[in-house]
Formats: sequence, C-alpha cells, structure tokens
Amino acid sequence: MPNPFWRVTFQIMVSALALIIGDYLMDGVRFDQTWVALITAVVIALLNAFLKPVLVVLTIPATIFTFGLFLLVINAVILLIAREIVPGFHIAGFWTAILLALLISFMNTLLGGNIKVRAGHFDNHEG
Repeated sequence: MPNPFWRVTFQIMVSALALIIGDYLMDGVRFDQTWVALITAVVIALLNAFLKPVLVVLTIPATIFTFGLFLLVINAVILLIAREIVPGFHIAGFWTAILLALLISFMNTLLGGNIKVRAGHFDNHEG
C-alpha cells in the first residue's frame, strides 16, 4: 500500500491542476496568482476531510432522493467556503461552483482514481 502522505499529496496536486484548468477555461473562476491554486487545493482537502462528512450525513435524505446528485451541490458548497477562506480565489457564483466541482471530479477520476504505485524491480527477460 502506498504511503498515505504521498497519496494525499498527489490528490492535492491533481486538485490544484484542476483548479488551474478551471481558471483557464471558465470566466467565473480566477486566481490572483497561480500559486493560490495550490493553497486552495490544500484548503479544499481539509474541508473535504473535516466538513464534508458532516454535510453528507446531514443531507442523506436529499442525496438519496436525487440518487447521489446532491453530492455535487455539497462539493460546490465546499468550493464556495474555500472561496471565503482563501484570499485571491474567486468564483462568480453557485452555478460556476457546480461547473468547477464537475471539472475537479472529472480530473480526479481521470488522473487520481485508484492509482497504485508499487516499488519493485523491473525484469526484462528476452526469451
């Protein structure tokens, strides 16, 4: 099993990359400086670790009723909270946060989903 520190670090880097891409592609997302995306990714990771589980439990009926789509709203709320915490991170509004949450989820699935890194040795046998 990979070291949890490196797994979390990789997830933060993927999220920071998704935020930078969101800044590039979306008019409603802006960072005053590029490095603020990394700080924002750390804040989002902390909010996801501590606040998101509480929000998920409190909104179980809405999540069940919408077949899990309400989790996207929770992710957007996390982004809006991060906007309030991190100076230099700007989101135009709720719908922009929904689109950015979709982009981050897509990037995490594409780049960060269940990556297994194993240390071992490479054998190249020609037969």
